[in-house]
Amino acid sequence: MKIAIISDSHDNVKNLEKLIIWLNENKIKILIHAGDLCAPSVLIKTLAPNFKGQIHIIFGNVGDKVLLEKAASGLANVKYYGLTGELQIENRKIAITHLKEDAENMIKKDKYDLVIFGHSHQSEIQKINQTQSVNPGTVGGLYNKATFALYDTKTGNIEIKELDSL
Repeated sequence: MKIAIISDSHDNVKNLEKLIIWLNENKIKILIHAGDLCAPSVLIKTLAPNFKGQIHIIFGNVGDKVLLEKAASGLANVKYYGLTGELQIENRKIAITHLKEDAENMIKKDKYDLVIFGHSHQSEIQKINQTQSVNPGTVGGLYNKATFALYDTKTGNIEIKELDSL
């Protein structure tokens, strides 16, 4: 199964709409957002009603934590974790955080297959021991090209994709 991973959308609705169309066309059923969605209305009006799968989201460092949690609680296809999250998909243990420093601490625990983070708006993929980590970059396209990541739970392969090339 392929999972889409995004971060730092910063309310760029146009980019999110383009991404959602591609995800739905490619039958991606899980979307993980590693923070800085910003306005909860983007979750309510754009992401949740248009993406045809499950959305897992954490709070980043921009926006209103309380409003985001409240918005997510009323959406059937959204799971909100707060500042960090842990989930398991097809026997893969996945951790989500926004800051690289927190991701590095999670990696040191050596209990996850994948650690996801964001914040820097720069995509990167690493592997330390048995743990892979990915920063999908900024799907919002702020300061860098708009990017996201695809993670294959069967192979463990991670691919960074540019939104403009879709």
